[in-house]
Amino acid sequence: MLSGSLFMLQVYDRVLPSRSVPTLVALIVMVVVLYVFQGLLEAVRARVLTRIGAGIDEMISGRVFNCIVQLPLRSRDRGEGLQVQRDLDQVSGFLAGGGPAALFDLPWIPLYVGICFLFHPWIGVAALIGAGLLVSLTVLADRLVRVPTKAMSGFSTRRSAIAQASARNAEVLVAMGMGENLAKRWNHANGDFRQAQERASDLTGGFGAVSRIFRMMLQSMVLALGAYLVIYQQATPGIIIASSILTSRALAPIELAIAHWKSFLNARQSWHRLDELFKALPVSTGGMELPAPAVELTVEGISVVAPGDRRLVVQDVEFSLSAGSGVGVIGPSGSGKSSLARALVGVWPLTRGKIRLDGAALEQWPGQSLGRHIGYLPQDVELFAGTVGQNIARFEDDAPSEAIIAAAKAAGVHEMILRLPEGYQTEIGESGAALSAGQRQRVALARALFGDPFLVVLDEPNSNLDSAGDLALTQAIERIKARGGIVIVVAHRPSALAALDHLLVLGGGKQQAFGLKSEIARQAQQPVHVPLHAVGAAG
Repeated sequence: MLSGSLFMLQVYDRVLPSRSVPTLVALIVMVVVLYVFQGLLEAVRARVLTRIGAGIDEMISGRVFNCIVQLPLRSRDRGEGLQVQRDLDQVSGFLAGGGPAALFDLPWIPLYVGICFLFHPWIGVAALIGAGLLVSLTVLADRLVRVPTKAMSGFSTRRSAIAQASARNAEVLVAMGMGENLAKRWNHANGDFRQAQERASDLTGGFGAVSRIFRMMLQSMVLALGAYLVIYQQATPGIIIASSILTSRALAPIELAIAHWKSFLNARQSWHRLDELFKALPVSTGGMELPAPAVELTVEGISVVAPGDRRLVVQDVEFSLSAGSGVGVIGPSGSGKSSLARALVGVWPLTRGKIRLDGAALEQWPGQSLGRHIGYLPQDVELFAGTVGQNIARFEDDAPSEAIIAAAKAAGVHEMILRLPEGYQTEIGESGAALSAGQRQRVALARALFGDPFLVVLDEPNSNLDSAGDLALTQAIERIKARGGIVIVVAHRPSALAALDHLLVLGGGKQQAFGLKSEIARQAQQPVHVPLHAVGAAG
């Protein structure tokens, strides 16, 4: 970095007075070598920074994905998961860009200022004052830009959440003319984001312009100061140009840092958010690998709170089921049926109580290991972009074809899949868009049955099924019981209860009754199917 200044100094103080061409040639050769060496160093630094960014991305991307999955289970705001991905991109992008290079050049400023003092004390004082003023500008920029940058991040998350919700519910928006109303909400969020972005950009650009003009002005002032010193024979002519270039070089890192300050703040805030998130969602060490459950399910007085809420949606529910049993969960809308289903499969945490498989609480199982023993069909069916076979196999690598087909047959969906254009290799698109609602539900049922899990929880599994689908569901439930599994069905239609032997009645989140289906019917003194017609959507 000093090559230009020293070259100018030698040219003015050595070459011109001596009129020595060999000296000029030697200086040219030396400075070319130095510039080539500098270019190589900068290229290597850029490559190293790029790989540092990629390395950090590689190290924490797995944690980030786990957080994306876990956040919807801890918070009502589903847009937070997208913010995690943006934070990772912001950090890795900053490290791979020019921002770190500007910051790494800052520690060299004292060296440049010190050399200015060697030229002449007054030149050093001028460089020191200039550096102090630019550092003050940097600190002021940090304080002023931090607030709009943080606000911009929040507005971006809200804007993305509205856009994604609108994309998921595009049919509803178009059919019921809600597009303009949602567009107003999105435009409002986008306007807030744009204003914060403009504010941050204006401040960053303004400070950058001020620092750039100040550096240029200081460079001219140092040039004038050098001329003054030469006039009074306190410095050589070469110092005039060399000190001007060196002062500019000394202050350039500060100007470059101010230019990249906005991206630095974004990266710093992203890193702090990631750090806080990783602390809030630590890596699960998991428990010991336990034997596959095969005996019983025990629910010990559990209570459940929805993510981001404090109100109990399920209170003091307790029952036990042995292998080969099935229970239907019934109750009016909002009674906590779906909330109980989510707790039984471990996706919603318990505020008190325990859920045990063969005596072991769910949290004692390693997450992936527990998932192999659980089949879950949620009320809102979600499939993933890929083939039918991949979705049934839960995207398990090298899943045996026999196991996939066995799960499809257990769900009574094998023949339907064969009628698809490419059978099990049919691409179903994002969210299973290529399938009808009933087909998606039956494929999701096959996914729940893949690998013959011990505990199968089905939340309104026949909401989109026709009579043939109802029959297939009943047969699937009977097969689960016959192989020694336990099945729990949140019932919306009476047909789902045909193959079950127990009933659990919920009301207001509390357990009203539990027992054999015949006993519950006798207690109610009416057929089991009568109250079910009044049962709405699961709670």
